[in-house]
Amino acid sequence: MSTSGDGPSPAAGLKIGDTAVRAVLSLGVTQIIAWGTTLYALGVLGNPIAAETGWARSLVFGGLTAGLLAASLVSTWIGRLIDRWGARRIMVLGAAMNAVGLVWLSFARDPYTYLAAWLFLGPAMRMTLYDAAFAALVQVTPSHGRRAISYLTLFGGFASTIFWPIGHALEGEVGWRNTLLIFAAFNLVIVLPLNALGIARRQPANSPDTATNSAPDSEANSIVDAGATPTLHGRSRTLALILFGGVMSATGFVIGAMSVHLVDLIAASGLAMASAVFIASMKGVGQVAGRIWDLVFARKLPAVTVARGAVLLLPVAFLVLILGEASFATALTFTLVLGVSHGLITIVRGAVPLALFGSRGYGGVLGILATPYLLLSALAPLILAAVIDLWGFAAAEAVLLVASLAAVIGMEATAVWIKRRTGG
Repeated sequence: MSTSGDGPSPAAGLKIGDTAVRAVLSLGVTQIIAWGTTLYALGVLGNPIAAETGWARSLVFGGLTAGLLAASLVSTWIGRLIDRWGARRIMVLGAAMNAVGLVWLSFARDPYTYLAAWLFLGPAMRMTLYDAAFAALVQVTPSHGRRAISYLTLFGGFASTIFWPIGHALEGEVGWRNTLLIFAAFNLVIVLPLNALGIARRQPANSPDTATNSAPDSEANSIVDAGATPTLHGRSRTLALILFGGVMSATGFVIGAMSVHLVDLIAASGLAMASAVFIASMKGVGQVAGRIWDLVFARKLPAVTVARGAVLLLPVAFLVLILGEASFATALTFTLVLGVSHGLITIVRGAVPLALFGSRGYGGVLGILATPYLLLSALAPLILAAVIDLWGFAAAEAVLLVASLAAVIGMEATAVWIKRRTGG
């Protein structure tokens, strides 16, 4: 993709001492820990919690649903606070709230306390995960914003790879309650200081990078079409927004369900729990591989083309699991394909709207698309837990396959509509 102006590209300006690099490295560590200790925690702690307390799986995983619903309700307000106070302050506060919420969760002895802890954790997650981190990078280094975001997602992809094995090992040694206390300490001792110090400095307004790269960093996100000029208007824009919103909602259901139930789904194929945890952790490797492929090989591909491929990989993954033999190789293939799809979908959620609708009103467009996505992501763990309780894992796999196929059909319909309207 072409760069803006005659100065050095943002990629060429990134050096170890740069503000952008410091911010990416600091937030990279905090994203791994924040994701791994909060949203991904039930992936290995959900069953031990249910076993000790005697609560239904739907209640245990419903806690995360409650948290995500709370996050969606305050998301717009938190975004405004980030603009007003700066992402650094919000992320520092969020790290402290994560620690408090995890301690609260560890002491839960009844369902009401347990759900209340998750309702507290929901806004804390919104203040510390990707949305807040992306805003922080743009505030810290506006001339490298998009490229910095692309690299940050590489770090986040390792959260489950690192923390599912850690959580499984800790739970076996000290129990789930003490594991949550250790997770709280990670947020307090590591995440909070890195959020405070890693994004404390901002790129000077008169720096050479700012001067030479004042135009949008169009090459930074490799699947965003250069210039981000809107290609759809009026009724065509509205219908494309509805179609793509439906696609992302379906993928949100699958991704939300897998953030909690992936380990159990793999174990249900007949593998030992330790093997299931290891294989599930490989999903992060798949995510990173997909994002590296995007950065290296997908520069000239239209955003919609990459989105079609990313969505198509979802049903492919579940067909491998359903039709393949119950073996280590089948489970690993399923997990890696699922991870590649998830890694690319994370990027196309922002790339396709930018390519189709342009940068004007971009935040509003993402807000519209995020509403059903967050809702289904929040409900998915609870719905799938109920399906597993009532009909078993085979039925859960069928539900996920149907949702994946719905996403593919919607994506193809979106692509056809866009092609007809743009003459492409």
